[in-house]
Amino acid sequence: MDEKALARQLRQQLNEHNYRYYVLDDPTISDFEYDRLLRQLEDLEAAHPELVTPDSPTQRVGGQALDSFQQVTHQVPLQSLQDVFSGEELEQFDQRMRESVGAVEYLVEPKVDGLSVALEYQDGVFLRGATRGDGQVGEDVTDNLRTIRSIPLRLEGAPGRLIVRGEVYLPKQAFQQLNQAREAEGQPLFANPRNAAAGSMRQLDPKVAAARGLDIVIFNIQFWDGPPFQTDSASLDWLKQRRFKVIEYFQTDNMAQVLAHIQRMGDQREDYPFEIDGAVVKLNDLAQREVLGQTAKFPRWAAAYKYPPEQQQSVVQDIVVQVGRTGVLTPKAVVAPVRLAGTTVTHATLHNQDYIAQKDIRIGDTVIVQKAGEIIPEIVRVVVEKRPAGTRPYQMPEVCPVCGAPVARDEDGAHIRCTGAECPAQLLRNLVHFASRDAMDIEGLGPAVAEALVKAELVHTPADLYRLEQDQLAGLERMGQKSAQNLLDALERSKGNDLSRLLFAFGIRQVGQKAAQVLAAHFGTLDRLAQASVEELTDIEDIGAITADYLTRWFASPQSQHLISALKQVGVNMAYTGQPVGDLLMGLTFVLTGELSTYSRKQAGERLEQLGAKVSGSVSKKTSCVVAGQAAGSKLRRAQELGVPVLTEGEFLTLIGEREGDGQAILAQLRRSD
Repeated sequence: MDEKALARQLRQQLNEHNYRYYVLDDPTISDFEYDRLLRQLEDLEAAHPELVTPDSPTQRVGGQALDSFQQVTHQVPLQSLQDVFSGEELEQFDQRMRESVGAVEYLVEPKVDGLSVALEYQDGVFLRGATRGDGQVGEDVTDNLRTIRSIPLRLEGAPGRLIVRGEVYLPKQAFQQLNQAREAEGQPLFANPRNAAAGSMRQLDPKVAAARGLDIVIFNIQFWDGPPFQTDSASLDWLKQRRFKVIEYFQTDNMAQVLAHIQRMGDQREDYPFEIDGAVVKLNDLAQREVLGQTAKFPRWAAAYKYPPEQQQSVVQDIVVQVGRTGVLTPKAVVAPVRLAGTTVTHATLHNQDYIAQKDIRIGDTVIVQKAGEIIPEIVRVVVEKRPAGTRPYQMPEVCPVCGAPVARDEDGAHIRCTGAECPAQLLRNLVHFASRDAMDIEGLGPAVAEALVKAELVHTPADLYRLEQDQLAGLERMGQKSAQNLLDALERSKGNDLSRLLFAFGIRQVGQKAAQVLAAHFGTLDRLAQASVEELTDIEDIGAITADYLTRWFASPQSQHLISALKQVGVNMAYTGQPVGDLLMGLTFVLTGELSTYSRKQAGERLEQLGAKVSGSVSKKTSCVVAGQAAGSKLRRAQELGVPVLTEGEFLTLIGEREGDGQAILAQLRRSD
């Protein structure tokens, strides 16, 4: 078999397995076997790039990051639906339909709470995908949509132009895993799966979207230049035959059955893999839809029934405070068990002290509880007339309930945090941050390994990492002798890191990479920095009063002092070893775009800042220079429009002294232009 035929066969096999796994939920081969086939195709396409096709499964993994999204004008507007909130309103809708077009038949579908998109195909090949936007104009998110395995990249029996509409969602299980990972890394949590799906779909780097586990259901044909369909159900069945994951529907000509099915869906909403916030009721007959038409915003032939938030009375039995992996103290109400939206609720979030004070929630209160967005139980209000005598307003603790360290309120007043550097509740997050690339850069110590170390109780502070032995590491899941030795070697190398990396690794609030570098260069040793007063710190440019206060409090903490002492004992460097921050590029502002071969954008930015430059994310008239790598996009075009000087990667390396050439001449030209 020649290479072209082999590539075609592998694509067909992999697309078939994708369909069985992600659409039918009925895989016929193991993950290992699938990965083996995919690797075979990747190797074949790498050796013969001319064999790569748009429908190849290799195109799903995510390509080059974008600078921005391009706008897409929808050929057929993506309208929203008119909301109704009661059975009476639906019956009125039914009456209008029958008065306008006579006998009717309805389709009833779950209303998926996700992000609406349009997928465009030409002669069966996935061409482009765009978000709904304002209904008229959306954003081109084709590369991110390609990463969704349930979207077919090639259709059989669909010639011409086809546009379908669907809802991208993050499955409930993937949402929980995503938030767990973000919490471990100290990132803000997504409020709900819809926000997570929308945020994932608008990632400029498709690899980020690919890692999120997004899925989609298709619910409408927007346009097709093939034979017309008579009914919506026929079009959905046709799409299902084309291997789309199509929304399930209930078909009836009876409004009483419509209402009964909506009730059943509401009772069973926990069984869906996605969140639903209502039910869609729409006419099945497409000719009747044409007769009814639409308003400027909504089609007249459909309605969205919104489930009312279910509320129940309960009693606050206690208020407990949990310490998250980022150190935030979060109060929760322990409530008498109550059934809400298909689940038994025993806890309700209280967010923070201000929330408790605003609603005046006290232990012993009778309260109204509901599920916010059908996900998170919350207290709506207190039934004050049922308040027992002798209750007291609740106050958050002044010390961490886990480690006893003092707590501090954030500068914006929203959260109260534990200040302990060795707080057990924050251990996993602290380890992940300590080992991260921009901190101590311990290769092989990612979130999974850090979690395994914590579960095995091998590590209680970052200093314990340097006391690990090969046999201890080799005993962890998926960690053999060689991997264990590689990690030990990486730990040993990290001992010699510059003080600036260690400072950033501590995770002191307001002390980012740049501040850590400035502080390390100014004081030279950690001991000198630890003894600095607020006044000494604020005398340094770029170090404000809030940062100085956080630094002095952190160094004054017994837990911080214990951690520093332990790190000294295992031989971690506590001195500044880098070159002083230079002033070669002082006063110049740079913007980086495209892909550099010698540096990542982050590394290039750090190098520019070391030489005194400022690095910005956007191009303006104040920009001194744009450094353009391969596949530079809108920032390069903007620079050319404004007449901002542009440097190639080679000229950039010459400027910073890492390639032969007249760097001074380039610098002089930039300063003249600036």
